[in-house]
Amino acid sequence: MSVVVLVEVEEGRASLVSRETLAFARSLGAGNLHALVVGSAPEAVLADCREAGVVVVHEAADPALERYAAAAWAAAVEAAGRAARADLVVAPGTGRGNEVLAHVAARRGLRMAANVVAVESLSPLVVQRQVVGGAALERATVPSRVRLLSMAGHAVEPTPADAPGEARVQPLAVAVDPKDLRAQVVRVERREQGDSSGLTAAKVVVGAGRGAGGPDGFAAVDALAERLGGAVGVSRVVTSLGWRPHHEQVGQTGSRIAPDLYLACGISGSIQHWAGCASSRTIIAVNTDADAPMVTKADYAVIGDMHEVLPAVLEELG
Repeated sequence: MSVVVLVEVEEGRASLVSRETLAFARSLGAGNLHALVVGSAPEAVLADCREAGVVVVHEAADPALERYAAAAWAAAVEAAGRAARADLVVAPGTGRGNEVLAHVAARRGLRMAANVVAVESLSPLVVQRQVVGGAALERATVPSRVRLLSMAGHAVEPTPADAPGEARVQPLAVAVDPKDLRAQVVRVERREQGDSSGLTAAKVVVGAGRGAGGPDGFAAVDALAERLGGAVGVSRVVTSLGWRPHHEQVGQTGSRIAPDLYLACGISGSIQHWAGCASSRTIIAVNTDADAPMVTKADYAVIGDMHEVLPAVLEELG
């Protein structure tokens, strides 16, 4: 079976979700694993692809594709699919990955399954995918000859292949139609401070919600995150109120995290927030409400005021 994976590049290497997606595609028994990189593939990306067992890296380095444009990237996916004679095309379940595959599906009249967490069968293709913001799983069949699916972030570990792949670079010619560039990224502005990539990669996340009480209620949260070598995450209400920046938001409309430990303080635990933290290995909730959804779903819970509990934890840690 030939599989093409769309690889997104972050900080000069394959993004974490892309590496997870490569491992996911390989687990399906892909004996012919291909990767598509839009733009020039840095050496670190090629190293990631080799480690994942990729045979060929299709490099779509056309200057017209330099700026992200979903329709134009979809054309690149189609070209890579033809070059690899793909049976299956997989993308990370990110905003870009889902958008690009949706364009491919619309252009080719194909079915697409988004946010897949497991594949039950390949013939026919039967998958489990996240729905309702990750609060439920849906079993779906994808009957198209060429199957399209995106993988939900953190559904698998980005494990290396038993044997490295050649990751041979093959330039990919893409016929870019000017109409496909009508909607494209024209400017990227870097945040002066803070970066969501630190949140998504953190092994420990200390989260806080409305229970923080205001922008001045995060001192202990910041201190504990720093003491544990982790990152700070917040609920949507916190960013909506302007207490903390959006890049710290965890949830359906924020970042999806999968730390070893998520300490959720003063967070009620809405479905949207749970969609962003459900992949955490261990969740500890600190809340005054014993019936809060976050408390009932957590592995462990402390019923109490975060402003009393966190200082006590910091004191104990020394």
